[in-house]
Amino acid sequence: MIMLRLFLCFSLISSVIALACSQKTSSVIKDSSMDAIEAVLIHASSGTLGPCEPTICINSANSQNVVAGAVLDNVYVSNDGGKSWTKDRLKSSYGVYGDPVIRSDYDGNFYYAHLSNPDGGLRRSEAWLDRIVIQKSEDGGQSWNDGSYTKPRSPKDQDKHWLAIDPEDNTVYITWTEFDLYGSKKSSDKSRILFSKSIDGGASWTDPLRINQFEGDCIDDDQTPEGAVPCVGLNGEVYVAWSYDNKIYFDKSLDGGQTWMEEDIVVAEQPGGWSIDIPGIARCNGMPITGIDRSGGPNHGTLYINWSDQRNGEEDTDIWLTYSNDNGQSWSEPTRVNDDKAGSQQFLTWMSIDESTGYIYTVFYDRRHHDDNTTDVYLAYSTDGGKSFTNKKINSRSFLPNPNVFFGDYNDISVKDGMVRPIWTQLNKDTLSVWTALIDF
Repeated sequence: MIMLRLFLCFSLISSVIALACSQKTSSVIKDSSMDAIEAVLIHASSGTLGPCEPTICINSANSQNVVAGAVLDNVYVSNDGGKSWTKDRLKSSYGVYGDPVIRSDYDGNFYYAHLSNPDGGLRRSEAWLDRIVIQKSEDGGQSWNDGSYTKPRSPKDQDKHWLAIDPEDNTVYITWTEFDLYGSKKSSDKSRILFSKSIDGGASWTDPLRINQFEGDCIDDDQTPEGAVPCVGLNGEVYVAWSYDNKIYFDKSLDGGQTWMEEDIVVAEQPGGWSIDIPGIARCNGMPITGIDRSGGPNHGTLYINWSDQRNGEEDTDIWLTYSNDNGQSWSEPTRVNDDKAGSQQFLTWMSIDESTGYIYTVFYDRRHHDDNTTDVYLAYSTDGGKSFTNKKINSRSFLPNPNVFFGDYNDISVKDGMVRPIWTQLNKDTLSVWTALIDF
C-alpha cells in the first residue's frame, strides 16, 4: 500500500499544471428534491505531486471554517463554509509522508495525522514509517505545530491510521496497522491493529497497544488486517472495526482504551475481501468506517459500520451498512446503500453521522449511468437509522479513471448541523483534482 500509493501518485503523470486554489471554481447541479448542489474545486495538478487520498473536516466550533488535506503534504483552508479555499504545504521535522487524516476537537482545534519520514531516508532508513505524526492547529488551519507522534517502533512500519475525538473531554484516539516489514511475504512477518490516545491535546501519546485478536500477513492484501477507524461512544467507550480474512471485525473498550475484548466480534462476511479489483482503478479497497448516533433522537446510541464488497459479483460492487443497538454485541443484516439496479460498480465509500440529527451520510464512486469505466460521485443519506437511503449524484462532470494514475485508498465526508461537505478525487485528462460539494439540509 505505502510504496505503491506514492510511486503511482508521483511518477505516472508527466506535465505540470497548477491551478490557484484561492480562486473558486464551481458548477451547480440542479436537483428537484434537494437544494442546488454546488461542486467546488479545491486543488488540481497534473505534475508529479497530483493530489489524492483527500480528507476534510468542519470545525466543531465554527462551521464556516473547513480544513482539508491530500497526499502528499497538502493542506487547504476555507473560511466561508467551503466556497473558496487557500492552499499550503504542511511541514514537520518528522517528515510528512502521506495518508492525511484531519479531525477537529470540540474546542475548534484541528489535528492532521500523517505518515512519517524523520530523517528523509525513505526505505533506506529504519526510521521511515516508524511512527504516526500528529500536527495541531489552534488557528483554524492557518498554522501548525511541528507535531507529536506515537511511540517510534522501528524497524516496523506504521500505516493506515485514523482519528476519533471524545466530545466530552477532547481525548484524541488513533488506530492503525503495524507491519513487521511492509510487503514481506515471509510467514514470520506479521501485521496487527494498534491503538493509542492523547489526553493532553495531542502533546503526548500512550504506548501503542495491540487490540486485534488475529495477526495477519504483511502483503497488504485480504489477509492483512487494515482499515481500523475508531469512534467514541456515549459514555466514553471506544469502538473500532477493520477488515481481515474476508470479514469485518469489531472490538471495543469500555475504559477509554485501557482494556479490550479478548475475542473480536465478526460483524459481517466481506465476500471478495477488502482488496477489490475495479476496472480502470489501480487499486481499490472496501475497508469499513465506524460511526455512532449521538443526536438524542430515535436512534441515539446506535452504532453503524459502512463498507463495500463484491458479494453480488466482481462486476457488481456495492456499498453496505449494518447497525447495532447493543453496543456492538450483535449486528443487523447488511443494508444495500446504493439504490441502482444490479450490475454496476460502487466503490471507495466513506461515512459520517450528523451529531445533531443522527442522519447518516455516505460518499462513494458510482458507475450506474455508464457502460464503460466512466465514473461519478454519489452522496447517499438516510434519515431513518439506515433502513433506507436516498442517492444523489454530486459531481459536476463525469470522469474516466486511468489505471496508471493512483486515486488513493479513501475519500472522506464531514457533517455538522445539516452542513455536509464530502471530498473526493477526480481525473480529467492528465489532471488529478480534489473536489467538495456544498450540500445543506
